[in-house]
Amino acid sequence: MRTAPAPDVAAVDICVDFTDPAVFRDGNPHAVWHAMRERDPVHWHPPTESRVGYWSVTRYRDVEAVLRDHRTFTSEGGTLLALLGEPDPASRQQLSATDPPRHTQMRAPLQRALVGGRTDRHQDLLREHARRLLDPMRSGEPFDFAAAMHQLPVVMFGTLMDLPSSDWAWLAQRAEIAIAPDDPLYRLPAGAQATAQRAHRELFAYFQDMATARARRPGDDLLSLLLTMHVDGRPLDRGAVMANCYLLLIGSTVTVPEVPKAALLELITTGGYEAWATQPDLLGSGIEEALRWASPANHVLRYATCDTRIGEVSIRAGDAVVVWYGSANRDREIFEEPFTFDVRRHPNRHLTFGSGAHYCVGFAVARMTLRTLFEELFATFDKIELAGEVTHIASNFVAGITSLPVAARTRGAISVGERA
Repeated sequence: MRTAPAPDVAAVDICVDFTDPAVFRDGNPHAVWHAMRERDPVHWHPPTESRVGYWSVTRYRDVEAVLRDHRTFTSEGGTLLALLGEPDPASRQQLSATDPPRHTQMRAPLQRALVGGRTDRHQDLLREHARRLLDPMRSGEPFDFAAAMHQLPVVMFGTLMDLPSSDWAWLAQRAEIAIAPDDPLYRLPAGAQATAQRAHRELFAYFQDMATARARRPGDDLLSLLLTMHVDGRPLDRGAVMANCYLLLIGSTVTVPEVPKAALLELITTGGYEAWATQPDLLGSGIEEALRWASPANHVLRYATCDTRIGEVSIRAGDAVVVWYGSANRDREIFEEPFTFDVRRHPNRHLTFGSGAHYCVGFAVARMTLRTLFEELFATFDKIELAGEVTHIASNFVAGITSLPVAARTRGAISVGERA
């Protein structure tokens, strides 16, 4: 996915069907979103033979307003374009597909578990894992940074869920397949739908087996927490437990890796890596900028519960409304020079973690993971360059990179050119 705006906004075709994953793999959605913000910030995509119509919301203030108003824009009808116009089987079972007050009851115990001591005590393990992933990069030979990053956040997910480490790589791969079944890397001969269904079946069967064993011997982990959680005075049924295991996996393993990938690509392209790497006081603000820049979750879907308005546009009850995080995070009304990666940016009110009741429950773990990774990256390498072709993922849900070949120089090393 290219991230630069188009030089001529008026010439950009905004009649783009964002349900097509190829738009994000081969196209420049940022150019389209930029044109939409200028010309038609609440844009109607009419129905086709294969899907219902939907609204695209692209300005920051409108996106935030939709996210914060769960009474007018419900999550319970479905949250992803992949389910556009279809009932969501996870409605009122999965945290992301449940509105307050039920959502609040489900969220509170998970939030407590994902902030503070329970996660902090695993930071040494996370750092060790980051070092192990980056170690092959020390050779100076071409290294696929994207492939390595896929294995980074699953260490926290697997540890917090108390899952066997031997399963972590498999879980990360299946999560990627589940959100990008159209990508040539994953698509089965039977097609994208069959690919997604297979990944879903395998993941749900895995979590079912883990839950059955954990119910016999509960512990101090997130899976045990889900199994013992009560909502509306009743325990979650097994289907809800499976749905939330799946949500936590997807939320942690397919979005977080895209932040360092997108940031590093931009830093290499603009020559900004060395400057940021040598200024540790800018680590925090730089990570927030990386989160804004990457905007790894492209969108979230809501349905209007009543006739309403977004800006100057009338929305009818039942209409599908899609908000685009990547667009909101490039809105020049909020961010000065939004198409510039600025590690000094302050304030940085990005919407990468969402807003309102559905603000990402794993925000603290994500920030800790990114901080640890960038600390290790900057401490080890003083120069990184592209070493091959960059490819992007075919997914309308994740703004992702599937291949990012780089060559790096460790601190203190001397290149052949410098010796000469």
